[in-house]
Amino acid sequence: MAMVVTEPCFGCKYTDCVVVCPAECFYEGAQMLFIHPDECIDCGACVPECPVAAIYHEGDVPARWTDYIALNGEMAPLSPHITTRKPPLI
Repeated sequence: MAMVVTEPCFGCKYTDCVVVCPAECFYEGAQMLFIHPDECIDCGACVPECPVAAIYHEGDVPARWTDYIALNGEMAPLSPHITTRKPPLI
């Protein structure tokens, strides 16, 4: 199981979560971040750092956002790796 970035990240893309990730498993899409499920160590360090509460453990993703589980898995390998803080979109 892995952590999953969900809907609240779309359009804001805060990177507070990225800098605390010991596995460096975040990837940057045009409108949001993604977590690579094969790289995530499920530590949860990113969860309290997200100012918009967009990150959930895969088993705790709200029903309305379960499509984001697959989206993270699909988009992370196609997106640039991110390990440093950047200005948010908003």
